[in-house]
Amino acid sequence: MLKAKIHDQVVKKRKDIEKWFSEKRKELKFPIYSSFDIRDSGYKIANVDANIFPAGFNNICEVDRDRAPTLVANYLKNHYSENLKNIVLLTEEHTHNSYYWENIWALKNIFEKAGKIVRIAIPREFSGHFQADTANGNKIDVYSAIRKGTSLEVDGMTPDLVVSNNDFSESYADWYAGLKATINPPREMGWYRRKKSDYFREYNSVMAEFSQVIEVDPWCLQVDTELFEHFDIGDEKVMGEVASKVDIMIKRIQEKYLQHGIAEAPFIFIKNNSGTYGLGVLQVKSGEEVMKLNYKGRKKMKAAKGGREVSEVIIQEGISTSLVSGTAVAEPTIYLLGCELLGGFLRTHSDKSSQESLNSPGAVYKRLCVSDLEINVEGKPMENVYGWIARLGLLAIGREYNSFLKTL
Repeated sequence: MLKAKIHDQVVKKRKDIEKWFSEKRKELKFPIYSSFDIRDSGYKIANVDANIFPAGFNNICEVDRDRAPTLVANYLKNHYSENLKNIVLLTEEHTHNSYYWENIWALKNIFEKAGKIVRIAIPREFSGHFQADTANGNKIDVYSAIRKGTSLEVDGMTPDLVVSNNDFSESYADWYAGLKATINPPREMGWYRRKKSDYFREYNSVMAEFSQVIEVDPWCLQVDTELFEHFDIGDEKVMGEVASKVDIMIKRIQEKYLQHGIAEAPFIFIKNNSGTYGLGVLQVKSGEEVMKLNYKGRKKMKAAKGGREVSEVIIQEGISTSLVSGTAVAEPTIYLLGCELLGGFLRTHSDKSSQESLNSPGAVYKRLCVSDLEINVEGKPMENVYGWIARLGLLAIGREYNSFLKTL
């Protein structure tokens, strides 16, 4: 299995890898946290989604959540003033999504256990506050992040740092204009301007370099991704162009499968280039399927989060999962705090096949701890391999952000 081979190479070349990673991360900026969805087909292991404003902290292994406050305290001490005390946790406006608020409850507890005073707020002005109910029956007081000149005030508190769990699919341009408060992850990394195509370009480049260090075929770690601009689900000519590109990629993948002795039939995901929450994702196996999309399929690609239209997509190689938990197919999600492994979980889905997206209603989250990776690196191949795939995804995020900064 590829995982065992990569694990052996990572253990064998650990010092070389850590030296290489340390060199590559210099001069790059990284968000306070991130998460990475990983697919392991047995012949290919790759990151298929990278979230800079991740939810789901409530699903992280409890052992890892217990050590998270120490990681947070160290991160804040190393990146900000030792006197940093007041934190505003900026959230989405999902007033009825109890699972999202359970995630915020978990995040709030982590920062409070790190010795910080935390207020929860949304980037919109309103009077008073409201209470959000979490999935486990907790209640969260949510306030308005009120502008006070170039700074913010939340429930009478001026924050030393704003930690955003709002992914800025909406730019909040009026609210943000002239704001001097420090926001991490930065608003500029939000989905109102971020593109998946930029991320996967950097990701595949990182994997090409990493593959040389551990001496494996880079194809086993990369994911074929192509940008399609000016997407219009209602334009038959445009959809014909999409169908043509799907068939070309299918042929390209099939040739690689033949070279590697893989008997599977290739499949493709068409994804909103600025999408999140698993929205705007369509799976096809041929260009013909693109042209024969039914109403349900077209509706999937019609709108993104917040009702925005999908105007750009990526056409991406599908990677099946070989992982099974009980009777359900599974995929790992790994979280990082800065550059440190924070935790993770297995996303499982009993109603999905090994080729389908598992990030959909009905998913069940199961234990996957990474807390003992440093203690027993040679005995933890799953955490070791997936941990490094996540770190490399973070390196790609750093390069992605660095490229953006150069355009300012």
